[in-house]
Amino acid sequence: MTIETKNLGKEGEHLAEKFLKENGYKIIKTNYRFGKGEIDIIAEDPEDKFLVFVEVKTRNTTEYGTPESAVTPGKIRQIKKIAELYLYENEIHEQDCRFDVIAIVLNYNKNIELTHYKSAFM
Repeated sequence: MTIETKNLGKEGEHLAEKFLKENGYKIIKTNYRFGKGEIDIIAEDPEDKFLVFVEVKTRNTTEYGTPESAVTPGKIRQIKKIAELYLYENEIHEQDCRFDVIAIVLNYNKNIELTHYKSAFM
């Protein structure tokens, strides 16, 4: 992963966090790591109080596919496993949860296209 790609990812995560806050979400944790995996954002939905595990994908072009297309079956399995570990580690038992994806296209002109997919996978 190049520095440019890493910086683009961090910028995307910052934009996603800002978007969630603006929409009333309570940010609980960012960049929760376990082993080699990570959940970008853990938040609480203001409407239904669900605990939301958010995967953020950022691209500067859709030439090679959309950001959300990078959420592969393998990535989904990894996110679910880390979410289970988060719940276990924090002794959270009776909590409704869901998995969202925030896809961002941030081109070189700094135009932002952000799409929030609620319940993107089960």
